[in-house]
Amino acid sequence: MPNSAKWLDGLAALARLWLPRFAGAGGGAPTLTLPRWAGEGNRSLVGVPRQSLPRPAGEDRWGQVTLVGAGPGDPDLLTVAAVKALAAAEVVLYDALVGDGILDLAHPKAERICVGKRSGRHSLPQGEINALIAFHARRGKRVVRLKGGDPMVFGRAGEEIEHLDSLGIPVRVIPGITAALGCAASTGLSLTKRGVSRAVTFVTAHGRDGERFEPDWARLADPQGTLAIYMGREQARAVGQGLTGAGLPATTPVLAVENGCRPDERRYWTTLGRMAEQGVAAGKGPTLLLVGEALRPRQSGTADTIDFRALGDLAQGFDHD
Repeated sequence: MPNSAKWLDGLAALARLWLPRFAGAGGGAPTLTLPRWAGEGNRSLVGVPRQSLPRPAGEDRWGQVTLVGAGPGDPDLLTVAAVKALAAAEVVLYDALVGDGILDLAHPKAERICVGKRSGRHSLPQGEINALIAFHARRGKRVVRLKGGDPMVFGRAGEEIEHLDSLGIPVRVIPGITAALGCAASTGLSLTKRGVSRAVTFVTAHGRDGERFEPDWARLADPQGTLAIYMGREQARAVGQGLTGAGLPATTPVLAVENGCRPDERRYWTTLGRMAEQGVAAGKGPTLLLVGEALRPRQSGTADTIDFRALGDLAQGFDHD
């Protein structure tokens, strides 16, 4: 960590002095758990009670943590508040799916730390991300935790807020456009429609590590609603089978949007029945599944619906220009 070696050495020495006083205390004091990388040889810091941690020399304030929604990928869709927060940040902890164009808006001297999943490398465990945010805030830094979409929609913001609250570290949230709304705008398809769809349900197709994907299909199979299924590519067959098994018609339209709101966005039309058999033809990018009658495309100048079966394989590959 730049310019922090001396401080970490002093922190380790202080930890050795204070740890015996807290041994067997029976709990009560919140702990600041530092990530594994926090100074080579300083792993004794893990579990040090917050009250025993000194502020860096010259620092008489807490840092400031802001959870910022990066939206679905297009920098133009950021809020003004998000741009201001990035411009003022000293440390930016970002998800791997956040585009370079958005990171370019951060202060040129801001320290950028990727905490998301990349090809061949798993993301940091959530506990380590929590500790990393707190560590930099405790240094008195202005920290931005930059998340794709909206922090409060499948972004684990609640876990990070709870951790920071337990340490007395102030945190605020700047919302972003979540993927379902961004993709709906990009495709020009409303997720609700009078007389057709009266509700929208957001579902994640992934749980915690090792957790089986098995939602309540009967509750989700609402013919008068629209489903937005996040990270749905790998679970597409299971989604199709679950929904059709719960009674949703096999002819229900499905739109898979890969890399939504980015220059390389691609769209794939199919039906629920076909998805149950074949999955979706999307590539390896993050893919949102939109399911429901509100999505059914109309032929230009008529009220007739497109016959997906007549389109055959062509229905699997409508690209975004």
